[in-house]
Formats: sequence, structure tokens, C-alpha cells
Amino acid sequence: MARVTLTVNDRQVTLDVHPGERLVDTLRDRLGLTGTKEGCGVGECGACTVVVDGDAVNSCLVLTVQCDGAAILTVEGLAPAGQLSRLQRAFLEHGAVQCGFCTPGMLMSATALLARNPRPTREEIRAALAGNLCRCTGYEQIVQAVEAVANEAE
Repeated sequence: MARVTLTVNDRQVTLDVHPGERLVDTLRDRLGLTGTKEGCGVGECGACTVVVDGDAVNSCLVLTVQCDGAAILTVEGLAPAGQLSRLQRAFLEHGAVQCGFCTPGMLMSATALLARNPRPTREEIRAALAGNLCRCTGYEQIVQAVEAVANEAE
């Protein structure tokens, strides 16, 4: 076992984990943060995307021990007091949510993008979301939602 300390959604936690334990499993099974979804388990779908130290990562491909000392943001951290973030509201307003399975990963990829580039172009938004697959919305509404938040940054 390995002892790790993580800051998850602004809350510090210390855990003993197996060296091969994936971050997605730690978040879902140990910390009860089930907003992070596992779709494919091989980094192809983006459903498990979280933000680690400012970067969007597929949590199914990251070992928890690699995150010792890291700051991790999950979809639950976007609305800590139960109030939806502006990005979450924009997803609803633009019909960017259908079945919802990809939504947490899309939100986290967009959150990481907007944190480093508050005014991305449409092409930059599409590039940032390229690792997130959606079978329902056709992506246009998702891009529009991110654009709406970016346009508010003026």
C-alpha cells in the first residue's frame, strides 16, 4: 500500500491505496464522487475526465499514486454549494445535455480550457473537447455552451 495525500475539490484527503489503483476508482469507490464516469477504461471516450493541477486528464489512465500532492477537481467541485457553475448552466441553456453520460467529462475539459484561456476560439474549443465522445448531442450545442461562457468573459 502507498499513502497519498490529494486535494479533491478543495478538500484534503489522505488515503492508503494499492500502487496499481486508478484515479477513477479512487474518486468513485473510495471518495464517493460518482460524477466521474468510466466509459471505456482505455482513455478513448473522455467520460472520466477530471482536472489535475489545471490539466484535463483521463482518470482511467492515471494511477492515484501519481497524483500524490495534486489538486484534483471533479464535476462535483463545480457546484460545491449546490449552485450550478456558469458553465453547467450554459450546458442546460443550450441543450448540451442529452443522456448525460459524457457531460461530466465535457464539463471538466471545458473547465480546464476556460481556466487557461478564458476567450477560446471555436476551433480551440473543439480541440479541447476532441478527447470527449458524445453519441447524443452532435457536439454543436456543447461548443455553443462553452462559447457562451467565453463570450461572457469580455
